[in-house]
Amino acid sequence: MTPAPAASAFDELRLDAVSDQEELRRAYELPSDAAVRKQMTELTEQTRRLIGCSSLVLVATVDASGNCDVSPRGGPAGFVAVLDARTVAIPDATGNKRLDSLQNVVGTGRAGLLFVIPGRTTTLRVNGRACVSTRPDLLSQLTAVGKPPASALVLGIEEVYPHCPKALLRSGAWDPEQWLPADAQPTSAEVTLAQLRMPELTIADIEQAEADSLKYRYE
Repeated sequence: MTPAPAASAFDELRLDAVSDQEELRRAYELPSDAAVRKQMTELTEQTRRLIGCSSLVLVATVDASGNCDVSPRGGPAGFVAVLDARTVAIPDATGNKRLDSLQNVVGTGRAGLLFVIPGRTTTLRVNGRACVSTRPDLLSQLTAVGKPPASALVLGIEEVYPHCPKALLRSGAWDPEQWLPADAQPTSAEVTLAQLRMPELTIADIEQAEADSLKYRYE
């Protein structure tokens, strides 16, 4: 019989964790009127422009069992197409082919997006219904990442919310003086090698595989 996994810090902390929304609300002040009012159900001219400036969007999805996933999507500024005031489309450039996000969307029909603009502290949250489209006339418009994608994640907007810049200001994400030196973290190859748990592989093997993958990143 496989032994039960050892208890984690989470198992201990959940014993007296917040148990309902009323208890949670008591720990905070009420949001300001502006924080509530600025949530909208469609894009304005200004939020369209923000999306047009974004070269990075984080895609949050969940499967039918409630398992969550957040995955980055990147391309040149404006690679996410605004189809109308309530619809955006993200081309699916070839990645690891696991299809975690797309399978979740097919299963639940929901997604959340967080648009990020490098060098700027404004972010834009867009949530709503979602589907995966392989319609040729749509895909032919979505060539910003090199060629028409195999599919596109299409989001039907239900919530548009511009975030205040506090998180990015606190993080110093765009301030080079706050950046860690390269040797302060494990390299991508080191992380991958540990994750794979395959003794026959070396760092050099992983580095070569990563280099090859990046060379053909648009294919």
